[in-house]
Amino acid sequence: MKELLSLQITIFLLVAVGFGLNRSRMIGRQGQKNITDMVIYVILPCNIIKAFMSGTSRGVLSSYMGIFFISLVIQAFCVVYGKAAFRREAEGKRKCLEYGTICSNAGFLGNPIAEGVYGAQGLILASIYLIPQRIMMWSFGLAIFSSTKDFKQTLKKVVTHPCILACILGIILMLAEAELPSALTSTVAALGNCNTAMSMMVIGMILEEINIKEFWNRTIALYTLHRLVIIPGIVYLACYFLPISKTVFGISVLLAAMPAGATTSILAEKYEMEPEFATKMVIFSTLLSLPTVCLWGMILPH
Repeated sequence: MKELLSLQITIFLLVAVGFGLNRSRMIGRQGQKNITDMVIYVILPCNIIKAFMSGTSRGVLSSYMGIFFISLVIQAFCVVYGKAAFRREAEGKRKCLEYGTICSNAGFLGNPIAEGVYGAQGLILASIYLIPQRIMMWSFGLAIFSSTKDFKQTLKKVVTHPCILACILGIILMLAEAELPSALTSTVAALGNCNTAMSMMVIGMILEEINIKEFWNRTIALYTLHRLVIIPGIVYLACYFLPISKTVFGISVLLAAMPAGATTSILAEKYEMEPEFATKMVIFSTLLSLPTVCLWGMILPH
């Protein structure tokens, strides 16, 4: 729980830095857009490749196919759930809510929490669990924000996006147990390590433009309830009846209980789909995740 508290404090301090940079006008509107592009097209792809090269080998993957398929089912469920729960919202907000339902912040918060609660075994399981989500984020998730109705154009945008290409490369490297040259590996790792800081600072820059008096929003509160309580609750009930280990059970629920991913507001900013609303989703759900994730950690079997 100390690790979780430290992560939450880190997130809000980084958001505060971005907020301060925008408030002081050190970074203008164009600079903010340029930083957003850099995060999406350079830093995030490097972070994805780095994640796939974090030590998960073919042997480990085949030994834990159970959690891989559980994750696939959860992702498919979240696609349907998001469409049903927020179908009456306006287009821009609906896209943010659907994406935020599918893509949580498990990539940043999930691994250290899994390791802190379940040790090294939990970290391995979490890395496998995240594979379907990373692919979904940059395939179906990215397509949610696309304005085109043409399937071929949408597919082209998805499969040529740097982040989905990074997923493909990462899977190849992971399954082949191959390594990039040391200099290239170090470069990818260095850029990937910037992901959390840069993403959160972008959120802080967007947050600076929000009227604090309008921060509270019933739709965002409802989304947070779905994301942090209802969805992991459904996963808990489903896993309870499955013949799986306590560790697989716990990791599946914990990672399903993560708040909205930072990419929600970054992509909303990129595609001009209610970025302020998306940022409120990320900030509010992340703030409320501190007590809820701690509660799930106490309820789950160890």
